[in-house]
Amino acid sequence: MTGLRARQKADRNRRILESATTLFREQGYDSARIEDIAEMAEVSVGTLYNYYQNKGDILVTTVSMEVTEVLEAGERIVANPPLNVIEALGTLINQYYDHSLVYLSKEMWRTAMASAIQQPETPLSKRYTELDARLCAQVVQLIETLQRRGVVIAGVDARALGEVFFNNLNMMFVEFCKNESMSLAELKARVAAQNRPVAELISRVKHV
Repeated sequence: MTGLRARQKADRNRRILESATTLFREQGYDSARIEDIAEMAEVSVGTLYNYYQNKGDILVTTVSMEVTEVLEAGERIVANPPLNVIEALGTLINQYYDHSLVYLSKEMWRTAMASAIQQPETPLSKRYTELDARLCAQVVQLIETLQRRGVVIAGVDARALGEVFFNNLNMMFVEFCKNESMSLAELKARVAAQNRPVAELISRVKHV
């Protein structure tokens, strides 16, 4: 019975998240109502509140789900990256970007970002900051892996360079979310062009 209850609880949670993200996209985050989310998820409002206190909790859970899946996919890339700095960075960063709109719209990302900045002591903000730190650590790990494999020159501070690459890809993602007309293809092309000069400087094998 315990296993059945756990599956039923997980199913209700999945339905709530799927319903919320659908309504956030269709109606906008501010306009979507808890009552409508509960109705679409086929649960009572009281049941929904057993899972989440408010829409912000639902949003941060969705962000967490998004980034967790991105990190898991990134682990496979970091474990066996292309032995070329530009290609390795592109593979990891594009995987981040390609997954970024699976659950969240640009508006939802803007809401999460704004909440994290405006209310830094809230659970949402702290979780958002933690997820950012984990993504940054993964980019650092990629540079460290490439350095161990002789692709990045030995004298380079791999941690500092990884943080530089992450800070740039993160800031460009903010610009992407602010600009509704910017496509993922444009975002990836701009970040690749920005990374190339630095990647060439730290590479043992020069690129043409």
